[in-house]
Amino acid sequence: MKISLVMIAKNEEKNIAKSLESVKDLVSEIIIVDSGSTDNTNKIAQSYRAKIFKRQFDNFSAQKNYALSLALNEWVLHLDADEVLSQELKEEIRQTICNSDKINYDGFLLTRENFFLGRKMKYSGIAREDRLRLAKKSLSKYVGGIIHEELVVDGKVGKFNNTFYHYTCSNLDGYFNKFEQYTTFGALKMLDKNKKAKIVDIIFRPPFEFIKRYILKLGFLDGLEGFVWAVLGSYYSFTKYIKLYLLQNKR
Repeated sequence: MKISLVMIAKNEEKNIAKSLESVKDLVSEIIIVDSGSTDNTNKIAQSYRAKIFKRQFDNFSAQKNYALSLALNEWVLHLDADEVLSQELKEEIRQTICNSDKINYDGFLLTRENFFLGRKMKYSGIAREDRLRLAKKSLSKYVGGIIHEELVVDGKVGKFNNTFYHYTCSNLDGYFNKFEQYTTFGALKMLDKNKKAKIVDIIFRPPFEFIKRYILKLGFLDGLEGFVWAVLGSYYSFTKYIKLYLLQNKR
């Protein structure tokens, strides 16, 4: 069995080489759907013999479903540009998919470990997350719309033992570069679901988000990075609900 890698990207020159390096000897095909990079993202991807396609970004589900449609192989690995396979996971995938005559599943969950500002997060609600990232093309698709998309598979799902790594926001510039877009998309998604923002949401949801991340999810055990993660989460919540409030009142 051969595996295709699909990825969407825009201005990921700081991340994409590390991601592609981690899979170059596992996959037979690399597909990148670029939504208008102005840096060296495409040049770096081409050095890994990636097939690059251009598509204007409308929402995450549509962008990733388009990338999935371009894969030539039945088995497809889904990664973001700031995600890296561990050597152990790569070998596990190779033995299970590439070197096996019989595969008993239609998709596999992969366990993701998150790094924030360079620190491996052990608490804060983002320590280890199971994500469906390897699945048969014919049985899978993305759902969820504009943001917080999710890959689903119409079949039996297994799970690998080893992990992959998510290097989210190595600095605060990286966080705030995405902040404007993500808070707007989050507000639009809630508006589409007829959710309303009240003054009480704007006042009380941000501090609750901080308490949840820093106290209930033990973020204080992640040191300064845990505190920063909780503060930024509170600010994210505040901005998203402010935007929703303005949208629903057409301001």
